[in-house]
Amino acid sequence: MNNNGDAAAEPRTPTQAVDRALSMLVLLARRGPSGVTELARELGVHKSTASRLMTALEKYRFVEQSGSRGKFQLGFGIVRLAGATTAQLDIARESHPVCVRLAAELHGTVSLSVRESGGATAVVQEPSTERNWIGLRVPLHATASGKALLANYAHEDLDEVLRGPLQRFTANTITSRGALVADLLRVRARGWAASSGEFEPDLHSVAVPVRAPGGRLAGALSVSAGPEHLRPADFPDVARVLAEAADEVHERLRQLAGP
Repeated sequence: MNNNGDAAAEPRTPTQAVDRALSMLVLLARRGPSGVTELARELGVHKSTASRLMTALEKYRFVEQSGSRGKFQLGFGIVRLAGATTAQLDIARESHPVCVRLAAELHGTVSLSVRESGGATAVVQEPSTERNWIGLRVPLHATASGKALLANYAHEDLDEVLRGPLQRFTANTITSRGALVADLLRVRARGWAASSGEFEPDLHSVAVPVRAPGGRLAGALSVSAGPEHLRPADFPDVARVLAEAADEVHERLRQLAGP
């Protein structure tokens, strides 16, 4: 432990600063309301370093002043983050039985995906196969789930996605901004998205948006199969089945939320 000088205790990299800030949150969760001096001693850093880290955490409401003078406790920002995680857990739980039924009905792999860090990540997949997509982030512009999400983005969020180059995955991947925007306009008009070998050459998929109570975009429900089982001619009929299932997931979430 070294509290003899601030320079020696300063984080030398952004990673060290993040590690110490997160360590402070863990300490507060374990100890309850604590002062900066106590936290600095526990972490082995200078008090001024601990104070600066606490100021940054307070800015985002991850910590707040407690009733005890000079002490801090976990703040509402933690609850907000937990709430976002809970929402994803809710949609995964409530959509699972729907996905099980759809997989049997449509004879394909059914997934429920959510937006994550510029991609779409599956939180439910039925049935379990050698291609396990759960937890894997896939590109928005090259997948049906991604395009179902993209088509419902706010204008500024869509601009952010389209700002950089669009990666090519197969010969069918849309890499032109203009072509992608045109495709997304079609998705908005008809209410469903499709991908024909755009991410993997042997995979076709159809997806529809899923709404949370209040109309907020919560995720995308999709089915994927090889081109011999899911042909472009089948897309509209499959989309209607998915849309009815998405309404069911929405209703389950609405009942979960209560009056």
